[in-house]
Amino acid sequence: MGNIPSFESAGRQRAAAPVRWRTRLDQWRRASAEFTVRSPARLALFTFALVIAIFTSLLSLPAATASGQHTPLHDALFTAVSAVCVTGLTVVSTATHWSFFGQLVMIIGVFVGGLGILTLASVLSLAVSKRLGVRGKLMAQNSMNTSAASTLGEVGALLRIVITTSVAIEVALMLMLTPRFLILGEPFGQALWHGIFYSISAYNNAGFTPHSDGLVPYETDLWILVPLMLGVFLGSLGFPVVMILIAHRFNTKKWTLHAKLTLLVTSILLVAGTLLWGLAEWSNPGTIGGMSTGDKVIHSVFASVMTRSGGFNLVDMNEMNQVTMLLTDALMFAGGGSASTAGGIKVTTIAVMFLAIFAEARGDTDVRAFGRRIPEGTMRVAISVIVLGATLVSLATAALLVISGTSLERALFETISAFATVGLSTNLSAEMPPSGKYVLSALMFAGRIGTITLAAALTLRQRNQLYHFPEERPIIG
Repeated sequence: MGNIPSFESAGRQRAAAPVRWRTRLDQWRRASAEFTVRSPARLALFTFALVIAIFTSLLSLPAATASGQHTPLHDALFTAVSAVCVTGLTVVSTATHWSFFGQLVMIIGVFVGGLGILTLASVLSLAVSKRLGVRGKLMAQNSMNTSAASTLGEVGALLRIVITTSVAIEVALMLMLTPRFLILGEPFGQALWHGIFYSISAYNNAGFTPHSDGLVPYETDLWILVPLMLGVFLGSLGFPVVMILIAHRFNTKKWTLHAKLTLLVTSILLVAGTLLWGLAEWSNPGTIGGMSTGDKVIHSVFASVMTRSGGFNLVDMNEMNQVTMLLTDALMFAGGGSASTAGGIKVTTIAVMFLAIFAEARGDTDVRAFGRRIPEGTMRVAISVIVLGATLVSLATAALLVISGTSLERALFETISAFATVGLSTNLSAEMPPSGKYVLSALMFAGRIGTITLAAALTLRQRNQLYHFPEERPIIG
């Protein structure tokens, strides 16, 4: 009888089991929180990769296709990366290959990806650790450009504002688009779905379209084109700028330097892109050469808005002349605003580099804009982002040339579109063998999170040096 446990000891063991379980859970939470605080950039990479893996699995299901068959892994992965990275490049027809479930998975991926890699990482760290470490807060603060010290403890509230603002804008776009599709003869359910799909795709700068012939049937319909342009434009500004505009509207004295630079460079690129694209294609019979003057203007404005990250197109990219292709490459590489759903190297990066060039030309020791001095560390980050982007594009272009044997013009166009998460295509993505699709998938992933993570990591890597080496200038130029 001595070996038989008593009822009292058995009760103690049962009572201790939940305590041990809670202790292990607390240990796991502390370990996860420590990982989050020490390496928020690594957490962001892991989070985004995990999300892509989940959506790849969902798109590989037979229920995701209209035919009820499995989608090959390279096509499912490419589509998942393109959706989560809000790119818009496709290797199969969105309208005919995917079922309603597949399209729903894609648009959810676009919505999740559009919230931003740092937003996702911050939300995950909040869920795991119930709080953000100082480094995690600084990364989220840096991504949303909330420079005030008082906001350091309010990142959770800011994230809620980001999500609420995104949903509100997408609902407004949906309410503008759905009635037009109803007027054009679509059933209510289909019109509502198309309104939802286009609103999420536009605001998140994804460029996916649920119609088999894209936007071509609506190429002169301003009821559809204007909401799409508005959604892409707002999405490309970035959450910090949208928040500033909501809070202070046109009171420019209260705008941050980031908001001023973003709006200034965006306006310059929008106007310049419209004029140059229109002039280059004005007499091209393959694009807008045979249209009326009004339609040519509409196409020019639409192309300028979409080229920097929107991804919607009204003309065949293969029919554009070489000057327009080069212009499009440059605008795609520039991209939109920081902490936005747009890609590219970002307009503030371009602004900082041009300001540094002007300061050097004038012989100024400080780089200034709107009565503010830009720190040297910011310029180093801008240089790093540009060099990284150019390096990735060059390596990927070389890889595509080897894999496909296509022309440099098409390979470079597709590569920049993937890196800058634009989605415009000469159809090279669909023509690629699986190895080429994997290259473009990796490039979309790197383009969406690589420059953001690099910029955030460099911003946080501040070391106090105890000594300096003697200064000596190498010959430049």
